[in-house]
Formats: sequence, C-alpha cells, structure tokens
Amino acid sequence: MVNTNHTVFHPAVFVLLGIPGLERYHIWLSIPLCFIYATAVLGNSVLILVIVTEHSLHEPMYMFLSMLAGTDILLSTTTVPKALAIFWFRARDITFDACVTQVFFVHVMFVGESAILLAMAFDRYVAICDPLRYSMILTSPVVRRMALAIVVRSFCIIFPVIFLLKRLPFCRTNVIPHSYCEHIGVARLACADITVNIWYGFSIPIVMVITDVVLIAVSYTLILWAIFRMPSQDARHKALSTCGSHLCVILMFYVPSFFTLLTHRFGRNIPRHVHILLANLYVVVPPMLNPIVYGVKTKQIREAVAHFFMEIKKCFSSSSLG
Repeated sequence: MVNTNHTVFHPAVFVLLGIPGLERYHIWLSIPLCFIYATAVLGNSVLILVIVTEHSLHEPMYMFLSMLAGTDILLSTTTVPKALAIFWFRARDITFDACVTQVFFVHVMFVGESAILLAMAFDRYVAICDPLRYSMILTSPVVRRMALAIVVRSFCIIFPVIFLLKRLPFCRTNVIPHSYCEHIGVARLACADITVNIWYGFSIPIVMVITDVVLIAVSYTLILWAIFRMPSQDARHKALSTCGSHLCVILMFYVPSFFTLLTHRFGRNIPRHVHILLANLYVVVPPMLNPIVYGVKTKQIREAVAHFFMEIKKCFSSSSLG
C-alpha cells in the first residue's frame, strides 16, 4: 500500500529484517542484548537519580555526566526495544513516519553525546588549568546555556535529514536489512538520486564530530601539560584520576563509532550481518559501560551510590516494621 503526495511515494510501512544471515540465532542474540540494555537503562537511571538527589554532586562535571546518562538511555531505547520485538515476536513492520523518527533520534543522540563529551573536556580543562576561576567560569547559568546549546546544535544538524528522506520517492522494495532505521540505509531504498543524502549524511555530522574530537584532543593536551607541571605527585595523581574516567568514556564512544562508520563506508568485504551486529552493540555497550566506569573510578559517585542504596534499604526496613 502506497501513500501518494504529488510525485513522492512513501510506503505505508518498512519491513526491518533484524540481522540478515543470523535469523536462526535471533533468539540467542536477544538474550545478551536484552541484558545489556536493561543494565544500561538501570545503571544510567541510578546515576541520574544519585546526581539529582545528592547535593554534593550538584557541580558542572556531574551535571554534564547526568546529561550523558540521559542521552545513553535515549539512544539505546530508540533502537533496542524494536530490535527485541523483531527477535522475539517477528514484529518487523515499522511505519514510514516511525522509521524517520527513529532515524532522527539515533543521529541526534550521536551528535549530542559527542557535544556533551566536548563540554566535559572543557569542564576538566578549566578545573585543572584554571582552578581558581572554575566556580566563576562554570556557573549554573553557563552550564544551562551550554546544555541548551548542545540540544539546539544537535537538533539543527539532524533536522534537515527528515526533509531529505521525506522528499524521496520509494517505489522499489520496502525491506530494510537492519534491526533499526538509519539515514543512508533508508535513503538507499529510494528510486531517485540520493547524492544530497549521502553528502549531508556523512559530511555534516562527521565534520561536527571530528571538530569535537580535535577540540577534546587540544583540551587534553593542555590538561596533561598542566598536570605534569604540578609540583606535587599527589596533586598529579588526583588530577589524572579525575580525568581517567572521562578519557575511558571518550574512547568507548569514539573508537567504536568511527570503526563502525569506516567499516560501513569502506568495508565492502565485511559481511552485512557483521555491520549490523556491530551497529547494535554500539548503541548498548557504551551506554552500559559508562556508569560502571564512572562508578568504579570516581570516589564521590561510589559514595553517593552507596548512600543512595542505604537510604532505600532504610525505607524498606521502616515500611516492613510499620
């Protein structure tokens, strides 16, 4: 069934195949995927609750961390429930508008997370390189404006993708060999020239993300320069430990994303199911690991989480006695 609007034809639904070539293993693949997704949502939700409820964590570093956790929840929730529905119930149909919405949120979360990591790098730069002015530079209004700028930038970069997809006529197949909708994968189903989609889809977001990477690299070069000039070994160790968790999160985000992008763009000899499997792991594994990394490497968060669960235990104990 096809909807007609002048000369533009949109299918009523697309059909997502999941992971072509691994259909017989869909049930088995869904078990670790579901576990990782549940862990990611639970871990990031606890992290947000702890940061919101603990007054000692109402600092710019932790505010940015709560934004990162929220972005991770949205990124994985945009994709994984539909993939699990395909694996468990063979619910492969997705409407055209729902598919475009999924494309929008997947890419917005990717660009937004990159911007949040840049903001966190700037936070560490000010804290280590100009500590006396830290509270003057990163005030609450400044943090709110930075958060708003991240949202606006991500929205403005990805919003044109909606129109780039909606302008395309789809008169060939409506089958998408993937577990979720992504821009270029959907555009390739069109029976029209998709040069603009390819150029915009790869160049604009990637240029912005590479710009973020360069600025993060510059920030950490200056940070490391400042750390190794500190006279006290204890001060150097403390500064390195506060940056260590952030560096781990940066590597977990950018290394898989660039690897996935490059293999998708140039790895023509890599089987399609490997591409799709990596894409599914990318949207759940870093979100699962981020709260674990910060929980293990950041003393304030460890103590706050322990206090949070102690309070919950007290509440349950008092209610059971009552």
